[in-house]
Amino acid sequence: MLLVGLTGGIASGKSLVARVFKDQGAHVIDADRIVHELLEPEQQAWKEVIGYFGRDILLQDEKIDRRKLGEIVFTDAEKRSWLNNCLHPRVFLAYTTQVKHLRERSPETIVVLDAALLIETGYDRNMDKTVVVYAERAQQIERLIARDKLSREQALARIASQMPLSEKRSHASYVIDNTGAREATKQQALDVFLKLKQDAERI
Repeated sequence: MLLVGLTGGIASGKSLVARVFKDQGAHVIDADRIVHELLEPEQQAWKEVIGYFGRDILLQDEKIDRRKLGEIVFTDAEKRSWLNNCLHPRVFLAYTTQVKHLRERSPETIVVLDAALLIETGYDRNMDKTVVVYAERAQQIERLIARDKLSREQALARIASQMPLSEKRSHASYVIDNTGAREATKQQALDVFLKLKQDAERI
């Protein structure tokens, strides 16, 4: 089993690469999806987050308004740190549990952990290989504004909350450059996956 960390900056194109890897047979574990599950109403993490941030961040159906929560934590480093410390250990525990089950059922599988803050948390040290998806800062801003309907200031705050992509590249086993056409990125992802399959065969 090869454990692969897939990361990059916000709006860098990580999801596109994750889909290519999945189509090629990898088992992709999405850290953000785990967070969604952790923050479902009445889950322990949900209770702790509500206890810290208050009920003002809830929607009418008791679900957390992630947009409102984002507006708070992306402008307050202390609150962002608290939220990360609350969620990240739980995310990695859920990931480890999934990997354990996969190892028993499909020991030859390439497991990809899709996690934006993989390197910031230091969890990349638990990976056999790390893939970083790269985009220019201006592209990230443009995509965030278009995708999430953010202001430029909000987009900049989100980008500033993460390690610069130029620095993340130095931690990468493989870099996928998503500054060009979508098809070019998909081809790079295919090429990298072939290398990952070769890596898996060496284990």
